Amino acid sequence: LVTAAQYIETGRNKKVIVVGGDKMSSIIDPTDRATLPLFGDGAAAVLLEPNTEGYGLIDSITRSDGNGGKHLYYPATEETVRNRWHYAHQDGQSVFKAAVTNMSDVTVEIMRRNNLMAKDIRYLVPHQANLRIIDAVAKRIGLPREKCMLIIEKYGNTTAATIPLCLWDYESRLAKGDNLILASFGGGFTWGSIYLKWAYDGGDFSK
Repeated sequence: LVTAAQYIETGRNKKVIVVGGDKMSSIIDPTDRATLPLFGDGAAAVLLEPNTEGYGLIDSITRSDGNGGKHLYYPATEETVRNRWHYAHQDGQSVFKAAVTNMSDVTVEIMRRNNLMAKDIRYLVPHQANLRIIDAVAKRIGLPREKCMLIIEKYGNTTAATIPLCLWDYESRLAKGDNLILASFGGGFTWGSIYLKWAYDGGDFSK
């Protein structure tokens, strides 16, 4: 989203589609009962285009720390394939602690930077990795669960697709000018937060 917004802001492009998609079932060991139930396959997209009313991506914070790679990684070599070690693995407790701390920190930072209080936020749009992580981040910034977009019970953790899927699922509930805070965490470790001002009124688009 940050990269797409920069293409729009420079005038290089008038419309940019950002697609997030992962087929996690292809890299999860079907015998790994600790990891397999957590993930789902999915893809979703968002469209960005110029506006002169101050809507869209307002601010962003993106961070990374390669030291977390050993806790959440996707290795693949001839040896790992031969020994069935090439599937995605994660150290759940280490990932949980890092996700809660880092997602909370960047969310609080972006709200402070833009003088936003919990009452100013229509929805927190969190990466759908784990409900306990989402609850912990929401508690840190003082948001009740009903102000968090939640789709994990429908689709599981679809990794790169989770945030655009949230926006699609909640689109009809959004109104022009709504303040959204996006927060994500992923392998590596990588994490970030975006302050987004929604640009149009949602509705029933099923007809």
